This record gives sequence, C-alpha cells and structure tokens, in this order.
Amino acid sequence: MKKNLNVIQIKGIKGLIILGMVLCCLAAGFIVFPGWIAMHLWNYIAALCEAIPSIGVVQGVLLWGIIIASYFTFRREKIVICIKSPKGLNEDELKAVFSDIKKQSKDDKIIQSMLKAREAELKIKNMENNSDDVSLSDNKDEVNSNQN
Repeated sequence: MKKNLNVIQIKGIKGLIILGMVLCCLAAGFIVFPGWIAMHLWNYIAALCEAIPSIGVVQGVLLWGIIIASYFTFRREKIVICIKSPKGLNEDELKAVFSDIKKQSKDDKIIQSMLKAREAELKIKNMENNSDDVSLSDNKDEVNSNQN
C-alpha cells in the first residue's frame, strides 16, 4: 500500500528548540496577533460607547476565537477534509487522458516521446495478457485431450 506521507525528523535538542519556535510563531501569528487586534477594535468601540467595558488580551483572543468559530459555522460552503489517498486511474481513464494530451500537444517533442513510450508499454501489457490467455487455453486443451 502506497502512502503519501511527509516525514519530518526532529534530531536532538536543536530540533526541539526549532519545533517550539515554529509552534510559538504560528500561535502568535494566527491566534495572539488577531486577538490583540480584536481587543483594540473592541476597546475603540468601548471608548465611543460608555456602556461597554474594555477588555484585555486574553479576552481579545477569546473574541477572535468566537469570530472564527462563527465564520466557519455560518458560511455557506461546507468544509470537506479527505484523509484517504487518491485512487489511481484505470486503463480506460488513462487512455482518455492520454488522448486529450495528444490533442493538446501536437508540437511538443518531449510529450510526444512520453506518449509513444506509454503506448509501447500498453502494447507490451496487452501482448503479455494475450500470451497468458493463449497459454491457459492451450493447457485446458491439453488437459481435455489427456482425459479423453
């Protein structure tokens, strides 16, 4: 089974420090900074309206979380996350793809050579399949003649 996984190796204390720094930067860039901006916007509006209390950075981060959660909850497009690896194409789909490529690339010599190589590969596979079928049918005829 083929799995398309990217492996990141963390070696030693230097790797752990770099991992921690990357995580801190991501958290600061995508959580704390927008929360800080949300806090300042809220406090600006609070200064205009005397009935609204001012908030701190922690409350700003929570406000940012509420904004993001609301956005993902009420938007019209649905989020689809696919964890399966994509399936390969069967022979008929591959032939259709290659015929489309042939139509689009009449002048490109590199693509033409690739197409010729693929066609040769398909011919070899067909010849192997046909020879296997012939040998199987020959064996059946031999078995039938031996039984008689």
